[in-house]
Amino acid sequence: MMLRTAVALLALMPMLAFATTLKISTLYPDGTAVVKALKQAGDTIEQETDGRVSLKIYPGGVMGDDQAVQRKIRVGQLHGQMAQGGAFARYYRDSQILNVPLTFNNYAEVDAAREKLDPLIKQGLEDNGWVSFGLVDGGFAYIMSDKPVRGLDDLRAQKLWLPSGDSASANAAATLDLSPIVLNIGSVLTSLQTGAIDAYAAPPVAALTLQWYSRVNYITDLPLLYTYGLLAIQKRHFERLSEADQKVVRRVLEGAFEGIDKDSREQNKAAFKAVRNQGLELVSPDDEQRAEWKRYADKATQKLVRDGQLSQDMLDRLHAILEAYRNSGS
Repeated sequence: MMLRTAVALLALMPMLAFATTLKISTLYPDGTAVVKALKQAGDTIEQETDGRVSLKIYPGGVMGDDQAVQRKIRVGQLHGQMAQGGAFARYYRDSQILNVPLTFNNYAEVDAAREKLDPLIKQGLEDNGWVSFGLVDGGFAYIMSDKPVRGLDDLRAQKLWLPSGDSASANAAATLDLSPIVLNIGSVLTSLQTGAIDAYAAPPVAALTLQWYSRVNYITDLPLLYTYGLLAIQKRHFERLSEADQKVVRRVLEGAFEGIDKDSREQNKAAFKAVRNQGLELVSPDDEQRAEWKRYADKATQKLVRDGQLSQDMLDRLHAILEAYRNSGS
């Protein structure tokens, strides 16, 4: 009996020795469509690898902000994160090319750019140590505020929130002559409730999910910048998987993210209508105010290039794509 048990244990040892749980952090709250899709993908990966690989998702920012999460990834406490694209700019600066302010007029222009640039972002991240599986539409960020914001002077009079650890946004705020209040994302709702801040820029779906919309009265009809998210696993952790299991993980997660991206786009479109239905009043800058926003946005973008946070080559690629699309009459 003991001999049979020992033989059985020896037979299991290879499976046990190579079993890997990829631990993933995300700010998306538990129960959201993204977290549900990640968990479902994890179940599929576990089944298709016969239990050798599984995903453990830590939702709702329980592992801390982007900087805290990346420290934990470096020491192996975590293996990857689902975050906004800008979170990876320190590793691959051009990952934030789609976040250039006041560049896109609509989603059709976003799609024209993403068709060409998504593969470059994915490859650039992998070349710099991160395996990713596709971008997820984050929607356009709009200014939402306690008092109406039409021009930059209106925004300068507000107590604007800025996320901690976001150097690109900090530089843009400086170029716009703003004096933002820097806080972790988990402190935003409380700070809105107490009046410590009274304005923020975020996609409507985030404002709805995190209940921020309930503490402001206005939304400015100006797509300030496009946002996207992605899941990236540090390459050194990913490469500990066998080659066959790496292929399974890539295939399953790339398929999952294709679906998440499409669903998120529809949710982001619906969220803009939803926040207005919740009572937020739409305010529209006039042509002169829009031109001022654009001038300052272009200055902020050029500062990113001068400071080495974005390459001129990638910016030129983006502009060429948009020029070709607009000239095509699409």
